[in-house]
Amino acid sequence: MATKHQNIVIVGAGLVGSLAALMLAKRGYTVNVFERRPDMRRVQAERGRSINLALSHRGRRALEYAGVATNVEEIGIRMPGRMIHNLDGSLTFQPYGKENEAIYSVSRSGLNIALLNAAEGFENVRFHFGYRCVDVQSDTAETVFERSDGSQSRVQADYILAADGAYSAVRFTLQKRDRFNYEQYYMRQGYKELTIPALANATDSTLGAQRWQMKPHALHIWSRGTYMLIALPNPDGSFTCTLFLPFESAHTAEPSFERLTSNEAVMEFFTTSFPDAVPMMPNLLDDFWHNPVSSLVTVKCSPWVHGRVALIGDAAHAIVPFYGQGMNAGFEDCRILAEVLEQHNDDWRAALRQYQELRKPSGDAIAQLAMENFVEMSEKTADPKFLLRKTMEQYLHEQFPERFVPVYSMVTFSHLPYSAALQESERQEQLFTKIFTRRGIEENWQTPEGKHYIHQCFEQLYGG
Repeated sequence: MATKHQNIVIVGAGLVGSLAALMLAKRGYTVNVFERRPDMRRVQAERGRSINLALSHRGRRALEYAGVATNVEEIGIRMPGRMIHNLDGSLTFQPYGKENEAIYSVSRSGLNIALLNAAEGFENVRFHFGYRCVDVQSDTAETVFERSDGSQSRVQADYILAADGAYSAVRFTLQKRDRFNYEQYYMRQGYKELTIPALANATDSTLGAQRWQMKPHALHIWSRGTYMLIALPNPDGSFTCTLFLPFESAHTAEPSFERLTSNEAVMEFFTTSFPDAVPMMPNLLDDFWHNPVSSLVTVKCSPWVHGRVALIGDAAHAIVPFYGQGMNAGFEDCRILAEVLEQHNDDWRAALRQYQELRKPSGDAIAQLAMENFVEMSEKTADPKFLLRKTMEQYLHEQFPERFVPVYSMVTFSHLPYSAALQESERQEQLFTKIFTRRGIEENWQTPEGKHYIHQCFEQLYGG
């Protein structure tokens, strides 16, 4: 059995590393967190890198487990659905789930700072900034860090958690070892952060919703096929926007970053593709030219546990952001690790073995689901057939609440394993493929005959 005076090194002081430090500190461990960047509380945030995040049930449960964010509305804005901006300027609101279900728009930096402060409130936690990991010995739990002046430090621990992101330095050292599997995939699309500012004459917080140029309680989406624009609300009345666009054009008619080389080209693209957004973006050109274009990467690897080292968060399972589950999945890693430590009386070897068994299938599953959801967000949200399917899903959920749950609800509003949601996604795809083979079902599904057919298809696939 492990003893509580064990020393744990966490590499990475981002969202997952900070939450893991907080959870381990509460269990009595001595925790040292090393971060290659400077302390974000003392430097200005890097421009164009502060993409808002969608906090859902999994992330909230982890924060509550850690004893922070007892009132989630204090750190985020409630979003019960998505607002679709059609090309003709019309709007369509699509609820995410039931009336009381919502995700929350939160600031990455704001939440990270809150977690840093909470963890640092424990005397058994220390943060070390400006330390870059250059080597790890997984059998002895020794880590080598390098400072900006070139000096190196060797740090001995009992166990190491690698929470250093998609391009994890710890994982990179493990990749050099025998029998380490690694897969990395980049999307055609990159992303660039933009801004819709608050109303210029609305600086008084008492103005409430009047601060925002759009309805604040929604995730706004301009779906345009292989590219799209999204916007998430901020408490100050602004919206953090993200443009997802191919790096290069696949054909002459497809827009891409490579083609946006002048002010005229940028304005023509936005005016043509997002005409209702342009009047709300007075700083569009300044944001576009000064904010970087970043890549969208998926990372899968195994094993997550190697000797006395364990990967957690993006270091284990980096995913694209189209299900809004990157942070939530990382936070769920932290919660489950804390729970299995409790179950195994802080026997780290047994706990890490179970952590990997529980989380690896789900990490792979949410990676696949996130890729598939890009197609839904960018291409299907304005498709009448897709909207009809969502209506049918809600109908089936009302008819069979225990047996049929929409996949989005399973991922976002439950704590079922992501792997179970992926299996259900495949089964529901079969169900609706069968339903839509019936001629005229789109127009007649609400008739007694149509509903009888839908029930028949459901029972055939789901059993009586």
